[in-house]
Amino acid sequence: MVEMDEATDEAAPRPQRDRPWVMRTYAGHSSAAASNALYRRNLDKGQTGLSVAFDLPTQTGYDPDHPLARGEVGKVGVPVSHLGDMRRLFEGIPLKDMNTSMTINAVAMWMLALYQVTAEEQAVAAGEDPAEWVRSLAGTTQNDIIKEYLSRGTYAFPPEPSLRLIVDMIAHTVREIPRWNPINICSYHLQEAGATPVQELAFSLSTAVAVLDAVRDSGQVAPEDLGDVVARISFFVNAGVRFVEEMCKMRAFVQLWDELTRGRYGVQDAKQRRFRYGVQVNSLGLTEAQPENNVQRIVLEMLAVTLSKDARARAVQLPAWNEALGLPRPWDQQWSLRLQQVLAYESDLLEYDDLFAGSHVVEAKVAELVEGARAEMARIEEAGGAVAAVESGYMKSALVASHAERRRRIETGEEVVVGLNRFTTTEPNPLTADLGTAIQTVDADVEEAAAASVRAWREERDADPERRAAAQEAVERLRADAASGTNLMAATLACVRAGLTTGEWAQVLRDRFGEYRAPTGVSGSVGVSSGDGLLAVREAVRRTGEELGERLRVLVGKPGLDGHSNGAEQVAVRARDAGFEVVYQGIRLTPEQIVSAAVAEDVHLVGLSILSGSHMALVPSVLEGMRAAGLDDVPVVVGGIIPEGDAAQLRAAGVAAVFTPKDFGLTEMVGEFVGLIRSARGLGTLAELEPAAV
Repeated sequence: MVEMDEATDEAAPRPQRDRPWVMRTYAGHSSAAASNALYRRNLDKGQTGLSVAFDLPTQTGYDPDHPLARGEVGKVGVPVSHLGDMRRLFEGIPLKDMNTSMTINAVAMWMLALYQVTAEEQAVAAGEDPAEWVRSLAGTTQNDIIKEYLSRGTYAFPPEPSLRLIVDMIAHTVREIPRWNPINICSYHLQEAGATPVQELAFSLSTAVAVLDAVRDSGQVAPEDLGDVVARISFFVNAGVRFVEEMCKMRAFVQLWDELTRGRYGVQDAKQRRFRYGVQVNSLGLTEAQPENNVQRIVLEMLAVTLSKDARARAVQLPAWNEALGLPRPWDQQWSLRLQQVLAYESDLLEYDDLFAGSHVVEAKVAELVEGARAEMARIEEAGGAVAAVESGYMKSALVASHAERRRRIETGEEVVVGLNRFTTTEPNPLTADLGTAIQTVDADVEEAAAASVRAWREERDADPERRAAAQEAVERLRADAASGTNLMAATLACVRAGLTTGEWAQVLRDRFGEYRAPTGVSGSVGVSSGDGLLAVREAVRRTGEELGERLRVLVGKPGLDGHSNGAEQVAVRARDAGFEVVYQGIRLTPEQIVSAAVAEDVHLVGLSILSGSHMALVPSVLEGMRAAGLDDVPVVVGGIIPEGDAAQLRAAGVAAVFTPKDFGLTEMVGEFVGLIRSARGLGTLAELEPAAV
């Protein structure tokens, strides 16, 4: 036994630890009451902030009883239709003590107004000053509409009026809710749509320029207060598994943001120029195949945004290991929370200064990313800025092309994804032995209950003459302010207090601002796939077209409100490269519109893409419409996050094939399209074509 010197017989005190980042899980489903129970459980487990997931009808400004909401209510988040829902969502959670992130964009102003009024009511109930509660509110409304046009698809209004809503919110929060981040500029979704690190930097910072320029030019904020605006802008970023490059990307963000805010906007206070960001690590890289591998991916991706003190995230939310399979259960979310807690509290990471300061490798990579981002930002500015780059389709086409290149690398094996395209031999997975219990499911009656609830809310309001008059007065004020250019926040707060619903508020603005359909980026994307496989499929497409006497046509459709169009776009590009004529009209189509397009375009196959979980409601409607239109010889295929039990039911209902994330070979998928068309039209199989053709 080694004897310790008397002077060293006590352990040296450990260094003082930095305060950990805010720990969140992205959560919400079914109903406000069910989500409230989930939030309270998560807070009891040590979560230090809330991240609210809203369902697609809420995100796009529809009530649960709207026809477009069919199949989508409560699936990917919580439905919030009015003040009563917001009250229930945060019942027993004092908002003045909470840090809440709300993933909401097109209707962000409405949700912030609901949140503010709920806080005021909580203050009154506690016998405290409502204004003080409002001034103490901390959190974020995502409110980045630019990336919605590029990647996520939950926009409601055209770009210019959407930017106006953002400016109005920023002006309101700087004056009334000074601890609130009114916009969380999102590079996260850009990476999910295929952005390279340079594109992620440039596109998101160009969005920030568009927003800050609009605030400056609006006259709603005094020039000397622009630093306060900069200080309240935060970012929401992505971190992929290439964690060294991703960490360097974060350091590049810090440098570029400091340069931009000091040089372009004259912000002298270094604290106001600080790059403030939260992160959810990469969901694009999660695999359905061997999903247990997602745990180590998530850990590596978390390290990218926590290892470097000088570029450390201020808030982290992690996906669950099984998100490529379906909706995570509370236990799965707990696992992700524990990953953060182990790193923050068990490791010594928070005891040290920046680990990479002075690293020649890191400095060189950061410089490379900064140079590339500056050049791309200059191109966007020369083209008229971020809004113009959306409207022209430039940024969308660039993302579709980058995503196509990523898919090519995976399909050729140039980019290894363990368990998917390499090391695929596996033992039986006990985590997924019972797929029926491996994911969270939403009760089938959730939609009916939510629709009945919002109808009852409107009927009860309108049955009272005073409340009905107040609601109508609020509508008229909103309509007048939208027409006059007045800041819309006051009118929106009046609508909340008068009992309007999400759909009613949004419809007033739709009537004024109009609808919008963003460019798909497909026509401007250059295909990158080649090789013998694609040549063989292209020849099969040509030969089959000759036998039928016409060029093969495929309709790629996005039914419902699911705006995650990345997969659909990649299928459309690959089918086009294989020789198909592709009909792709973008997102947010009703089953009836898809059937009408199939008839009008005389297509040979319909491919439906759904990632929101609404497949069991929407796909049968398309099938019924196809049969009614006499399209029995047109196969329907479906792709998305679809559990095998649901896939079996869809096939039994008449779906020709179901594709899930494990089916990563797009060329093979398009080859199956040809075989299905030949079978439906009574032609021979692909194998019966001459060998040279297949």
